[in-house]
Formats: sequence, C-alpha cells, structure tokens
Amino acid sequence: MGRPSPERRSRSTAGKSPVRASRTPGSVGEVPDARGLSTRDIEALFADVEGKSLLSRTAISEITERLWAEYEAFVGRDLSEFEVLCLFVDGLAERLHLGQPREAVLAAWGILADGKKTLLHLAPGTKEDTESCREFFRDMRRRGLSDPLLVVSDGAPGIIRAIEECFPRALRQRCLAHKMRNLASKVPEDVWPEFKTRASACYQAASPALARLLRDDITATYGRELPSAVACLEDDFAACVAHLRFPLGHRRAIRTTNLLERLFGEERRRTKVIPHAFGERAILKLMYAALIRAAERWRGVCITEFEQRQLRAIRDEIDKDFTARNALEVTVPQSHLSSNQRT
Repeated sequence: MGRPSPERRSRSTAGKSPVRASRTPGSVGEVPDARGLSTRDIEALFADVEGKSLLSRTAISEITERLWAEYEAFVGRDLSEFEVLCLFVDGLAERLHLGQPREAVLAAWGILADGKKTLLHLAPGTKEDTESCREFFRDMRRRGLSDPLLVVSDGAPGIIRAIEECFPRALRQRCLAHKMRNLASKVPEDVWPEFKTRASACYQAASPALARLLRDDITATYGRELPSAVACLEDDFAACVAHLRFPLGHRRAIRTTNLLERLFGEERRRTKVIPHAFGERAILKLMYAALIRAAERWRGVCITEFEQRQLRAIRDEIDKDFTARNALEVTVPQSHLSSNQRT
C-alpha cells in the first residue's frame, strides 16, 4: 500500500489533541499507547504530520524507564494479600536475546476468594524445565503466596514436577484445551468427531467416578484401533478431571489455561507491530504492558455462599489427604545403604 495523501492523513489524525500528546505524562498509564514501546516507537507515535517529535527525548526516556519500574515493582510486590483459589501458569517462547533461540517467559494468574481474577507473576524461565518452573513458583511463595486449591497448567513435565514440589497441598488440573489438541493429533480425521464427543463427555462428566467409567468405555471401544490415542487419554487422567471436584458453575473457568493463551495472543499482536521489540528487557516490558492492560478487562467468577462452603470442604479434604500422605511417608521404613553398598 502507498503512503496516505496529506488529506487522508489529516482526516486520520482528526480528533487527536496535540496538546494532550505533547504534555509530559505523569505516569505510563496516561499514555495508553506507550506501554510496551521502545524509545524510537514512542518518538514516532508522538510526532506531527511532518514527522517532528512532539515529546522531548528526556520525556520519551522517562516513559520507558517508568514502564520498567512498574514491571520491577510488579514482580517484587507482596502476594500475601491475595487468597488464591486457583492458580494458572503457562509459558510463551520469546526471543529474549538477539541471535539466540527462543526462551520461555512464564506467566501466572489466579482466581481469588472473592471471584476476581488477577495477574500474579511474569518472569523469564529460560525453558519450561523443572528448575526454571520451580524458581518461578518459589519466588511467588517467598513473596507470600499461599497454597491454592488448584493449579492449572499444560502437560510440560518440568511444570508438572515443579507444581507437585512447590504446591503439595493443591490439586493439579491438566489444561484440557492442550489435551484435546494432543488427542486430535493421534486420531484420523474421519474418526475424530465421534472420538472428540466421547472424550469431551468424559472430561466434562458430572463426577470423577463417572468420568472414569466413560474413560473405560472409550478404552474398550478404541483400544485396539487407536492405541496411541487411548494411551494419551489415559495419561495423567486424574489431573484431567480434577476440576470435577469443584462447584459445577466454576468448572468451565478452571479446566484450561485459555485466558493466558488469549493474553499471549494480545502480546503477539503487539510484537508484530512494534519493530524494535527484542532483548529481554524490551520483551518483558512489552509483555507486562500488554498482559496487565488485558487483565484490567477480566470478568470475575461469581461465588455463592453455598459454593464457598463447597470450596472450604475441598480444602479440608486436600489437607486431610496431605496429612495422611505425610504420615505414611514417616511410617514407611527407609532403606539405608551400608558402606559396602555405596558407590
């Protein structure tokens, strides 16, 4: 497409106040489109029709530095004020270092006891291995994050191990959107509609017990014809149906990490239109800006008094199971190697 004519350019900028654009902002929030932009991007954004910058270099630098300060305050804030019922975690591969392979940036958000949703953490994870994920969770724990009832993630082994280590008093839910995509890749196209219907009915059953019965029926039907698909269905099955222990009205909201994926889609959209977004600091500023703004539009989950009683009962059950497991570990005799057995 060619460059717009002066007449079209004039119409496209109609209604935009140069006075508002030219004033030095008191905070990044006063310059909505500045979030996530580099110095050159902001300079181009606040330019007149002749390309002359309406902001001084000092003001532009101040905007980008304030955004970084906002991010640093966000990742260092006290989390003890948040009573998290459900914790969601996912990773996005980004090019944090120019010329290097993409690395994971981990993000976490939660549903709180009052039903509100909030972004909790955003940090580079190198890759979705156990050590990176463990440190990501430990950082939140050090800042006061309490045990959630449920932690939702995809099936990355590193994330799963880190969740089980760092949140032993929480149930774990496997993201069913990821799981269904995995199943689709193992089932022929002509068989998939029927298999999908049955798998969905299984994962969305009225109770874990009914889900197990439906799983067994799928296994009996497709075990010989589609062994890899059945193995995928059975893999980590308890985590796939953990949400069925929760109130019926909450299950749709807690069985996937789709909200994070939509946020990452927003971040990807911004990356495409911002040409200078590379490097760890620039990417983290951009992701923080896109995600924190999107989080402001999240709708909460309604939690009735009856559902609050259900959630308290789930907490009691989880605590009892945790106590029983610990007691069992203490009573089981530990094998000791003699000096002759050590290598």
